[in-house]
Amino acid sequence: MEAPPVTVMPVTGGTINMMEYLLQGKLNRTSSLLHRLRGLCDNMEPESFADHELVYLLKGQQGNPFMLRARRSLLHPTAPWHLRYQGQLEVADKSRHALVRNCVDMAAWHSLPEFLNEMGFRMDHEFVAKGQVFRKGAMKVVVSKLLRVLLSVLAPAGQDTVSEDMRSFAEQLRPLVHLEKIDPKRLM
Repeated sequence: MEAPPVTVMPVTGGTINMMEYLLQGKLNRTSSLLHRLRGLCDNMEPESFADHELVYLLKGQQGNPFMLRARRSLLHPTAPWHLRYQGQLEVADKSRHALVRNCVDMAAWHSLPEFLNEMGFRMDHEFVAKGQVFRKGAMKVVVSKLLRVLLSVLAPAGQDTVSEDMRSFAEQLRPLVHLEKIDPKRLM
């Protein structure tokens, strides 16, 4: 039995409709970057994480599949799953210093994978991400075992000054890591 087609409508109203601003880059020297982040970020120890993420797709009428990400902690097995929808990246605006996309994130129950399968989603791929999370105010810097660095901020729509704060922070990490807007279509 084939799942019914999905019409994707934007979420409106409330604080659930957030925008994610992000920069990512290749890492040159891990130990130097971690040392610099300890000095630049908030005065707290970085959080270690080991997460299992499943990426689900649901084919829609428009040809572009609807994607959801289900993530659970391997370090805290009783913690709830997190379900995340990430919208298309807005790459056309050259005045922003960071990529921007719509983002909806919520906690979910332990049977989330079974529920998504019953709804017609199919798992596309999965991975385990391990690393550390540093924080500087609302900014979150994720350094993963894949030696990839992601700088992101979740903020209400219209907070475009966030991308300038991110650019300024990213400049302080040079030459250890070069964070930039990366058009995912360019990688394909």
